[in-house]
Amino acid sequence: MTLLNKHLTLLLLRFSGSQVSQILKLLKKREFQSLESNKEIQQKLIEKLLLHCYENVPYYRNLLAESEVVVNNKVYFNNFSRIPILTKDILRDNFERFKCRDLESRKWYFNTSGGSTGEPSIFIQDQVSWDHGMAGKWFFSTFTGKDLGDKEIKLWGSETDLLKGSIGFEAKIKNLIFNRILLNSFKMTEEDMEKYVELINQKKPVLFEAYVQSIYELSKFILNNNLKIYSPRGIITSTGTLHPEFKETIQDVFKTKVYNRYGSREVGDIACSCERDEGLHLNIFDHYIEILNESLEPCKPGEIGEVYVTALNNYAMPLIRYRIGDMASPSKKELCSCGRGLPLIENVIGRSNSMIKTENGVFDSAAIGSLLYFKDPKKHQVFESIKKYQIIQKKKDYILIKIVPTDENIWSLEKKLIEAKLKKALGNNVKFDFNILDDIEPNKNGKYMYTISEVE
Repeated sequence: MTLLNKHLTLLLLRFSGSQVSQILKLLKKREFQSLESNKEIQQKLIEKLLLHCYENVPYYRNLLAESEVVVNNKVYFNNFSRIPILTKDILRDNFERFKCRDLESRKWYFNTSGGSTGEPSIFIQDQVSWDHGMAGKWFFSTFTGKDLGDKEIKLWGSETDLLKGSIGFEAKIKNLIFNRILLNSFKMTEEDMEKYVELINQKKPVLFEAYVQSIYELSKFILNNNLKIYSPRGIITSTGTLHPEFKETIQDVFKTKVYNRYGSREVGDIACSCERDEGLHLNIFDHYIEILNESLEPCKPGEIGEVYVTALNNYAMPLIRYRIGDMASPSKKELCSCGRGLPLIENVIGRSNSMIKTENGVFDSAAIGSLLYFKDPKKHQVFESIKKYQIIQKKKDYILIKIVPTDENIWSLEKKLIEAKLKKALGNNVKFDFNILDDIEPNKNGKYMYTISEVE
């Protein structure tokens, strides 16, 4: 059946006029080329995009000339860092001027971001950018050993994706052809998760793709209920930060390797870890990534900064030096030992709105989560009272914490110690309110947000 699915997938792509299979073949050809060769290809793609923007996108015409990035129709890439940063507010306020002049000749459509940093932003993409994005996604899947047509189960929750992938005759046919089964991360009750476990064991997928938080919750359910679960060839997590404790739990439960994929709806999949797990490989044929500090200078290896993305294949509404809202750090290694000629980033820390900021400093959500998880890290003792939590920072000195307790009596005993640990780390001036709930629902996109900061 797998071979048939592969041929049907390729036939469907060819019939629809999509270039996905050709782009995927090109990515596989370049995968183990030298880094120098691949960077040369990337620079040519950047220069081609910049000329297009200068000639066809009103917003960029004067901006690129004033920055001396394009002079007399020639690109001066050394001046690229002079291009002003693009924010969601700028995109929203100048929306019409970001449209390329030949938009009507393209197969374009509206899309929106997931909204994890606040109000979702609206932007335009076209068929070419979609093809490159889909090819990049499938390319990263090959890191796990998955081939086209191999069985896949996807635990997903974005309302748009979920509706497109599970409702309607056309969507059902596509899922059948792609050999893909969708599970709904909107519905993650214990009864639902028990059904998901049964389905995974029955269907035996080659690849399991899921939101980080959703598969972490499923893994904890399997572990706590001592259930048996089929081990796929690999698990790809995305749409969330893969904290070390999440990764360890998922790998222990499923007895397989977890691959960390990073991307966004605005620009598609950006990077993914490989079998060596020495960082995340960048798809430099679809993006140009900058990790910058507060002074907008490139971060040093290991230093945490904000991610700025230039999407290389969306000519309908080009995004150059787009502030995506994520924090990451450059890799200390130029190349991975796997031999791929694709540069690395060390890790993605998470959304800037998932960083807690107090007078004592800035704290990653993983660090805060460990305070709620470990009673004594040296002795590997954990708190027993917390089943699920969500941290919401309202002000610099005020944090609301939603708690689903395993047992309210145990919670009442552990609460004072947890609060004392939080105050010691974040500051004695910080006030904490604990809200005890029966459950914490995912947001409207089906994501479990463990840490949310409303502080600018």
